[in-house]
Amino acid sequence: MQFKRIAIDTSKHVFTLHGVDEQDRPVLRRELRRSQVEPFFGKLEATEVVLEACGGAHHWARRLMALGHTVRLIPPQYVKPFVKRAKNDRNDAEAISEAASRPTMPAVPVKSAEQQAGTIILKHREMLVASRTQAINALRGHAAEFGVVVGKGTAQVAALLARLAADEAIPATAKTMFAQMGEHIETLAQRIQALDEELALLHKANPLSQRLAAIPGIGPLAAITLALMITAEDFASARHFAAWLGLTPREHSTGGKHRLGRISKAGNERLRQLLVVGAMAVIRHARPDNKATPAWLLQLLARKPRKLAAVALANKTARIVWAMMARGTSYRRQPAAA
Repeated sequence: MQFKRIAIDTSKHVFTLHGVDEQDRPVLRRELRRSQVEPFFGKLEATEVVLEACGGAHHWARRLMALGHTVRLIPPQYVKPFVKRAKNDRNDAEAISEAASRPTMPAVPVKSAEQQAGTIILKHREMLVASRTQAINALRGHAAEFGVVVGKGTAQVAALLARLAADEAIPATAKTMFAQMGEHIETLAQRIQALDEELALLHKANPLSQRLAAIPGIGPLAAITLALMITAEDFASARHFAAWLGLTPREHSTGGKHRLGRISKAGNERLRQLLVVGAMAVIRHARPDNKATPAWLLQLLARKPRKLAAVALANKTARIVWAMMARGTSYRRQPAAA
């Protein structure tokens, strides 16, 4: 039987299918075990298959595309409004199909295995940095219970451990625990450094990352992150890319009145963070006597707060990144301030 569209609600072991015909009438409702999915779709004629863009979705998209099917990944937040009453697997699969039937429904580009493999090192580094921050905060909190307080930052950990070891008022049990926490923090720091060295090698071997690093506010880490995680063809324009990153205002307009609020914070949080932090670094050195400071940035800083200007600069940087990636060009420095 020929299906117009088959929606799949994935899970760990059981997949729920919802198929419709040319009149969008349900003609298939069934559940498959994980091992039955590929044999089932291998026997079908080529059709459109839609899934939610959740964990494992890109893997199944690649497998189904290899069988000749057309696969679309729908963002989960766009599927939720179509769920009817009680939530269950069959209603979820039907909601995915309903969402995919809308002509203007956006889809998530399917990532290749190489793209997903390249981002593992970035995500692993983020996890290690978060673990180190958590361990340092725990150390500082326990030390404060004994009246030992030092400044913030990873650079203060060694001084804090030295003070804790030299303080005779601290019990021996606590000193042993502090020493173990210090060793744990040092181990995490060494693993982060090893990943940084590996990322530096990837940056040097990637021509796109080298070109992106020439943009003010983008260092090697941000450049290789953008090069590994972003494909310019996935976005219609630089404006769409900046909006996907969440660097555009959230709109709440009605009755012909336009109301723009704070940035939407959509898309990839890590990329947005890297761009905004890089923009703050540029603003820190923005001065009229600095030839590298564009005139529009000085005018913006004269009338707006620094962090708001940083978001605007990050938005502009994102558009420059997309233009360079889409056209294969190098960065051209903007005219200096008068």
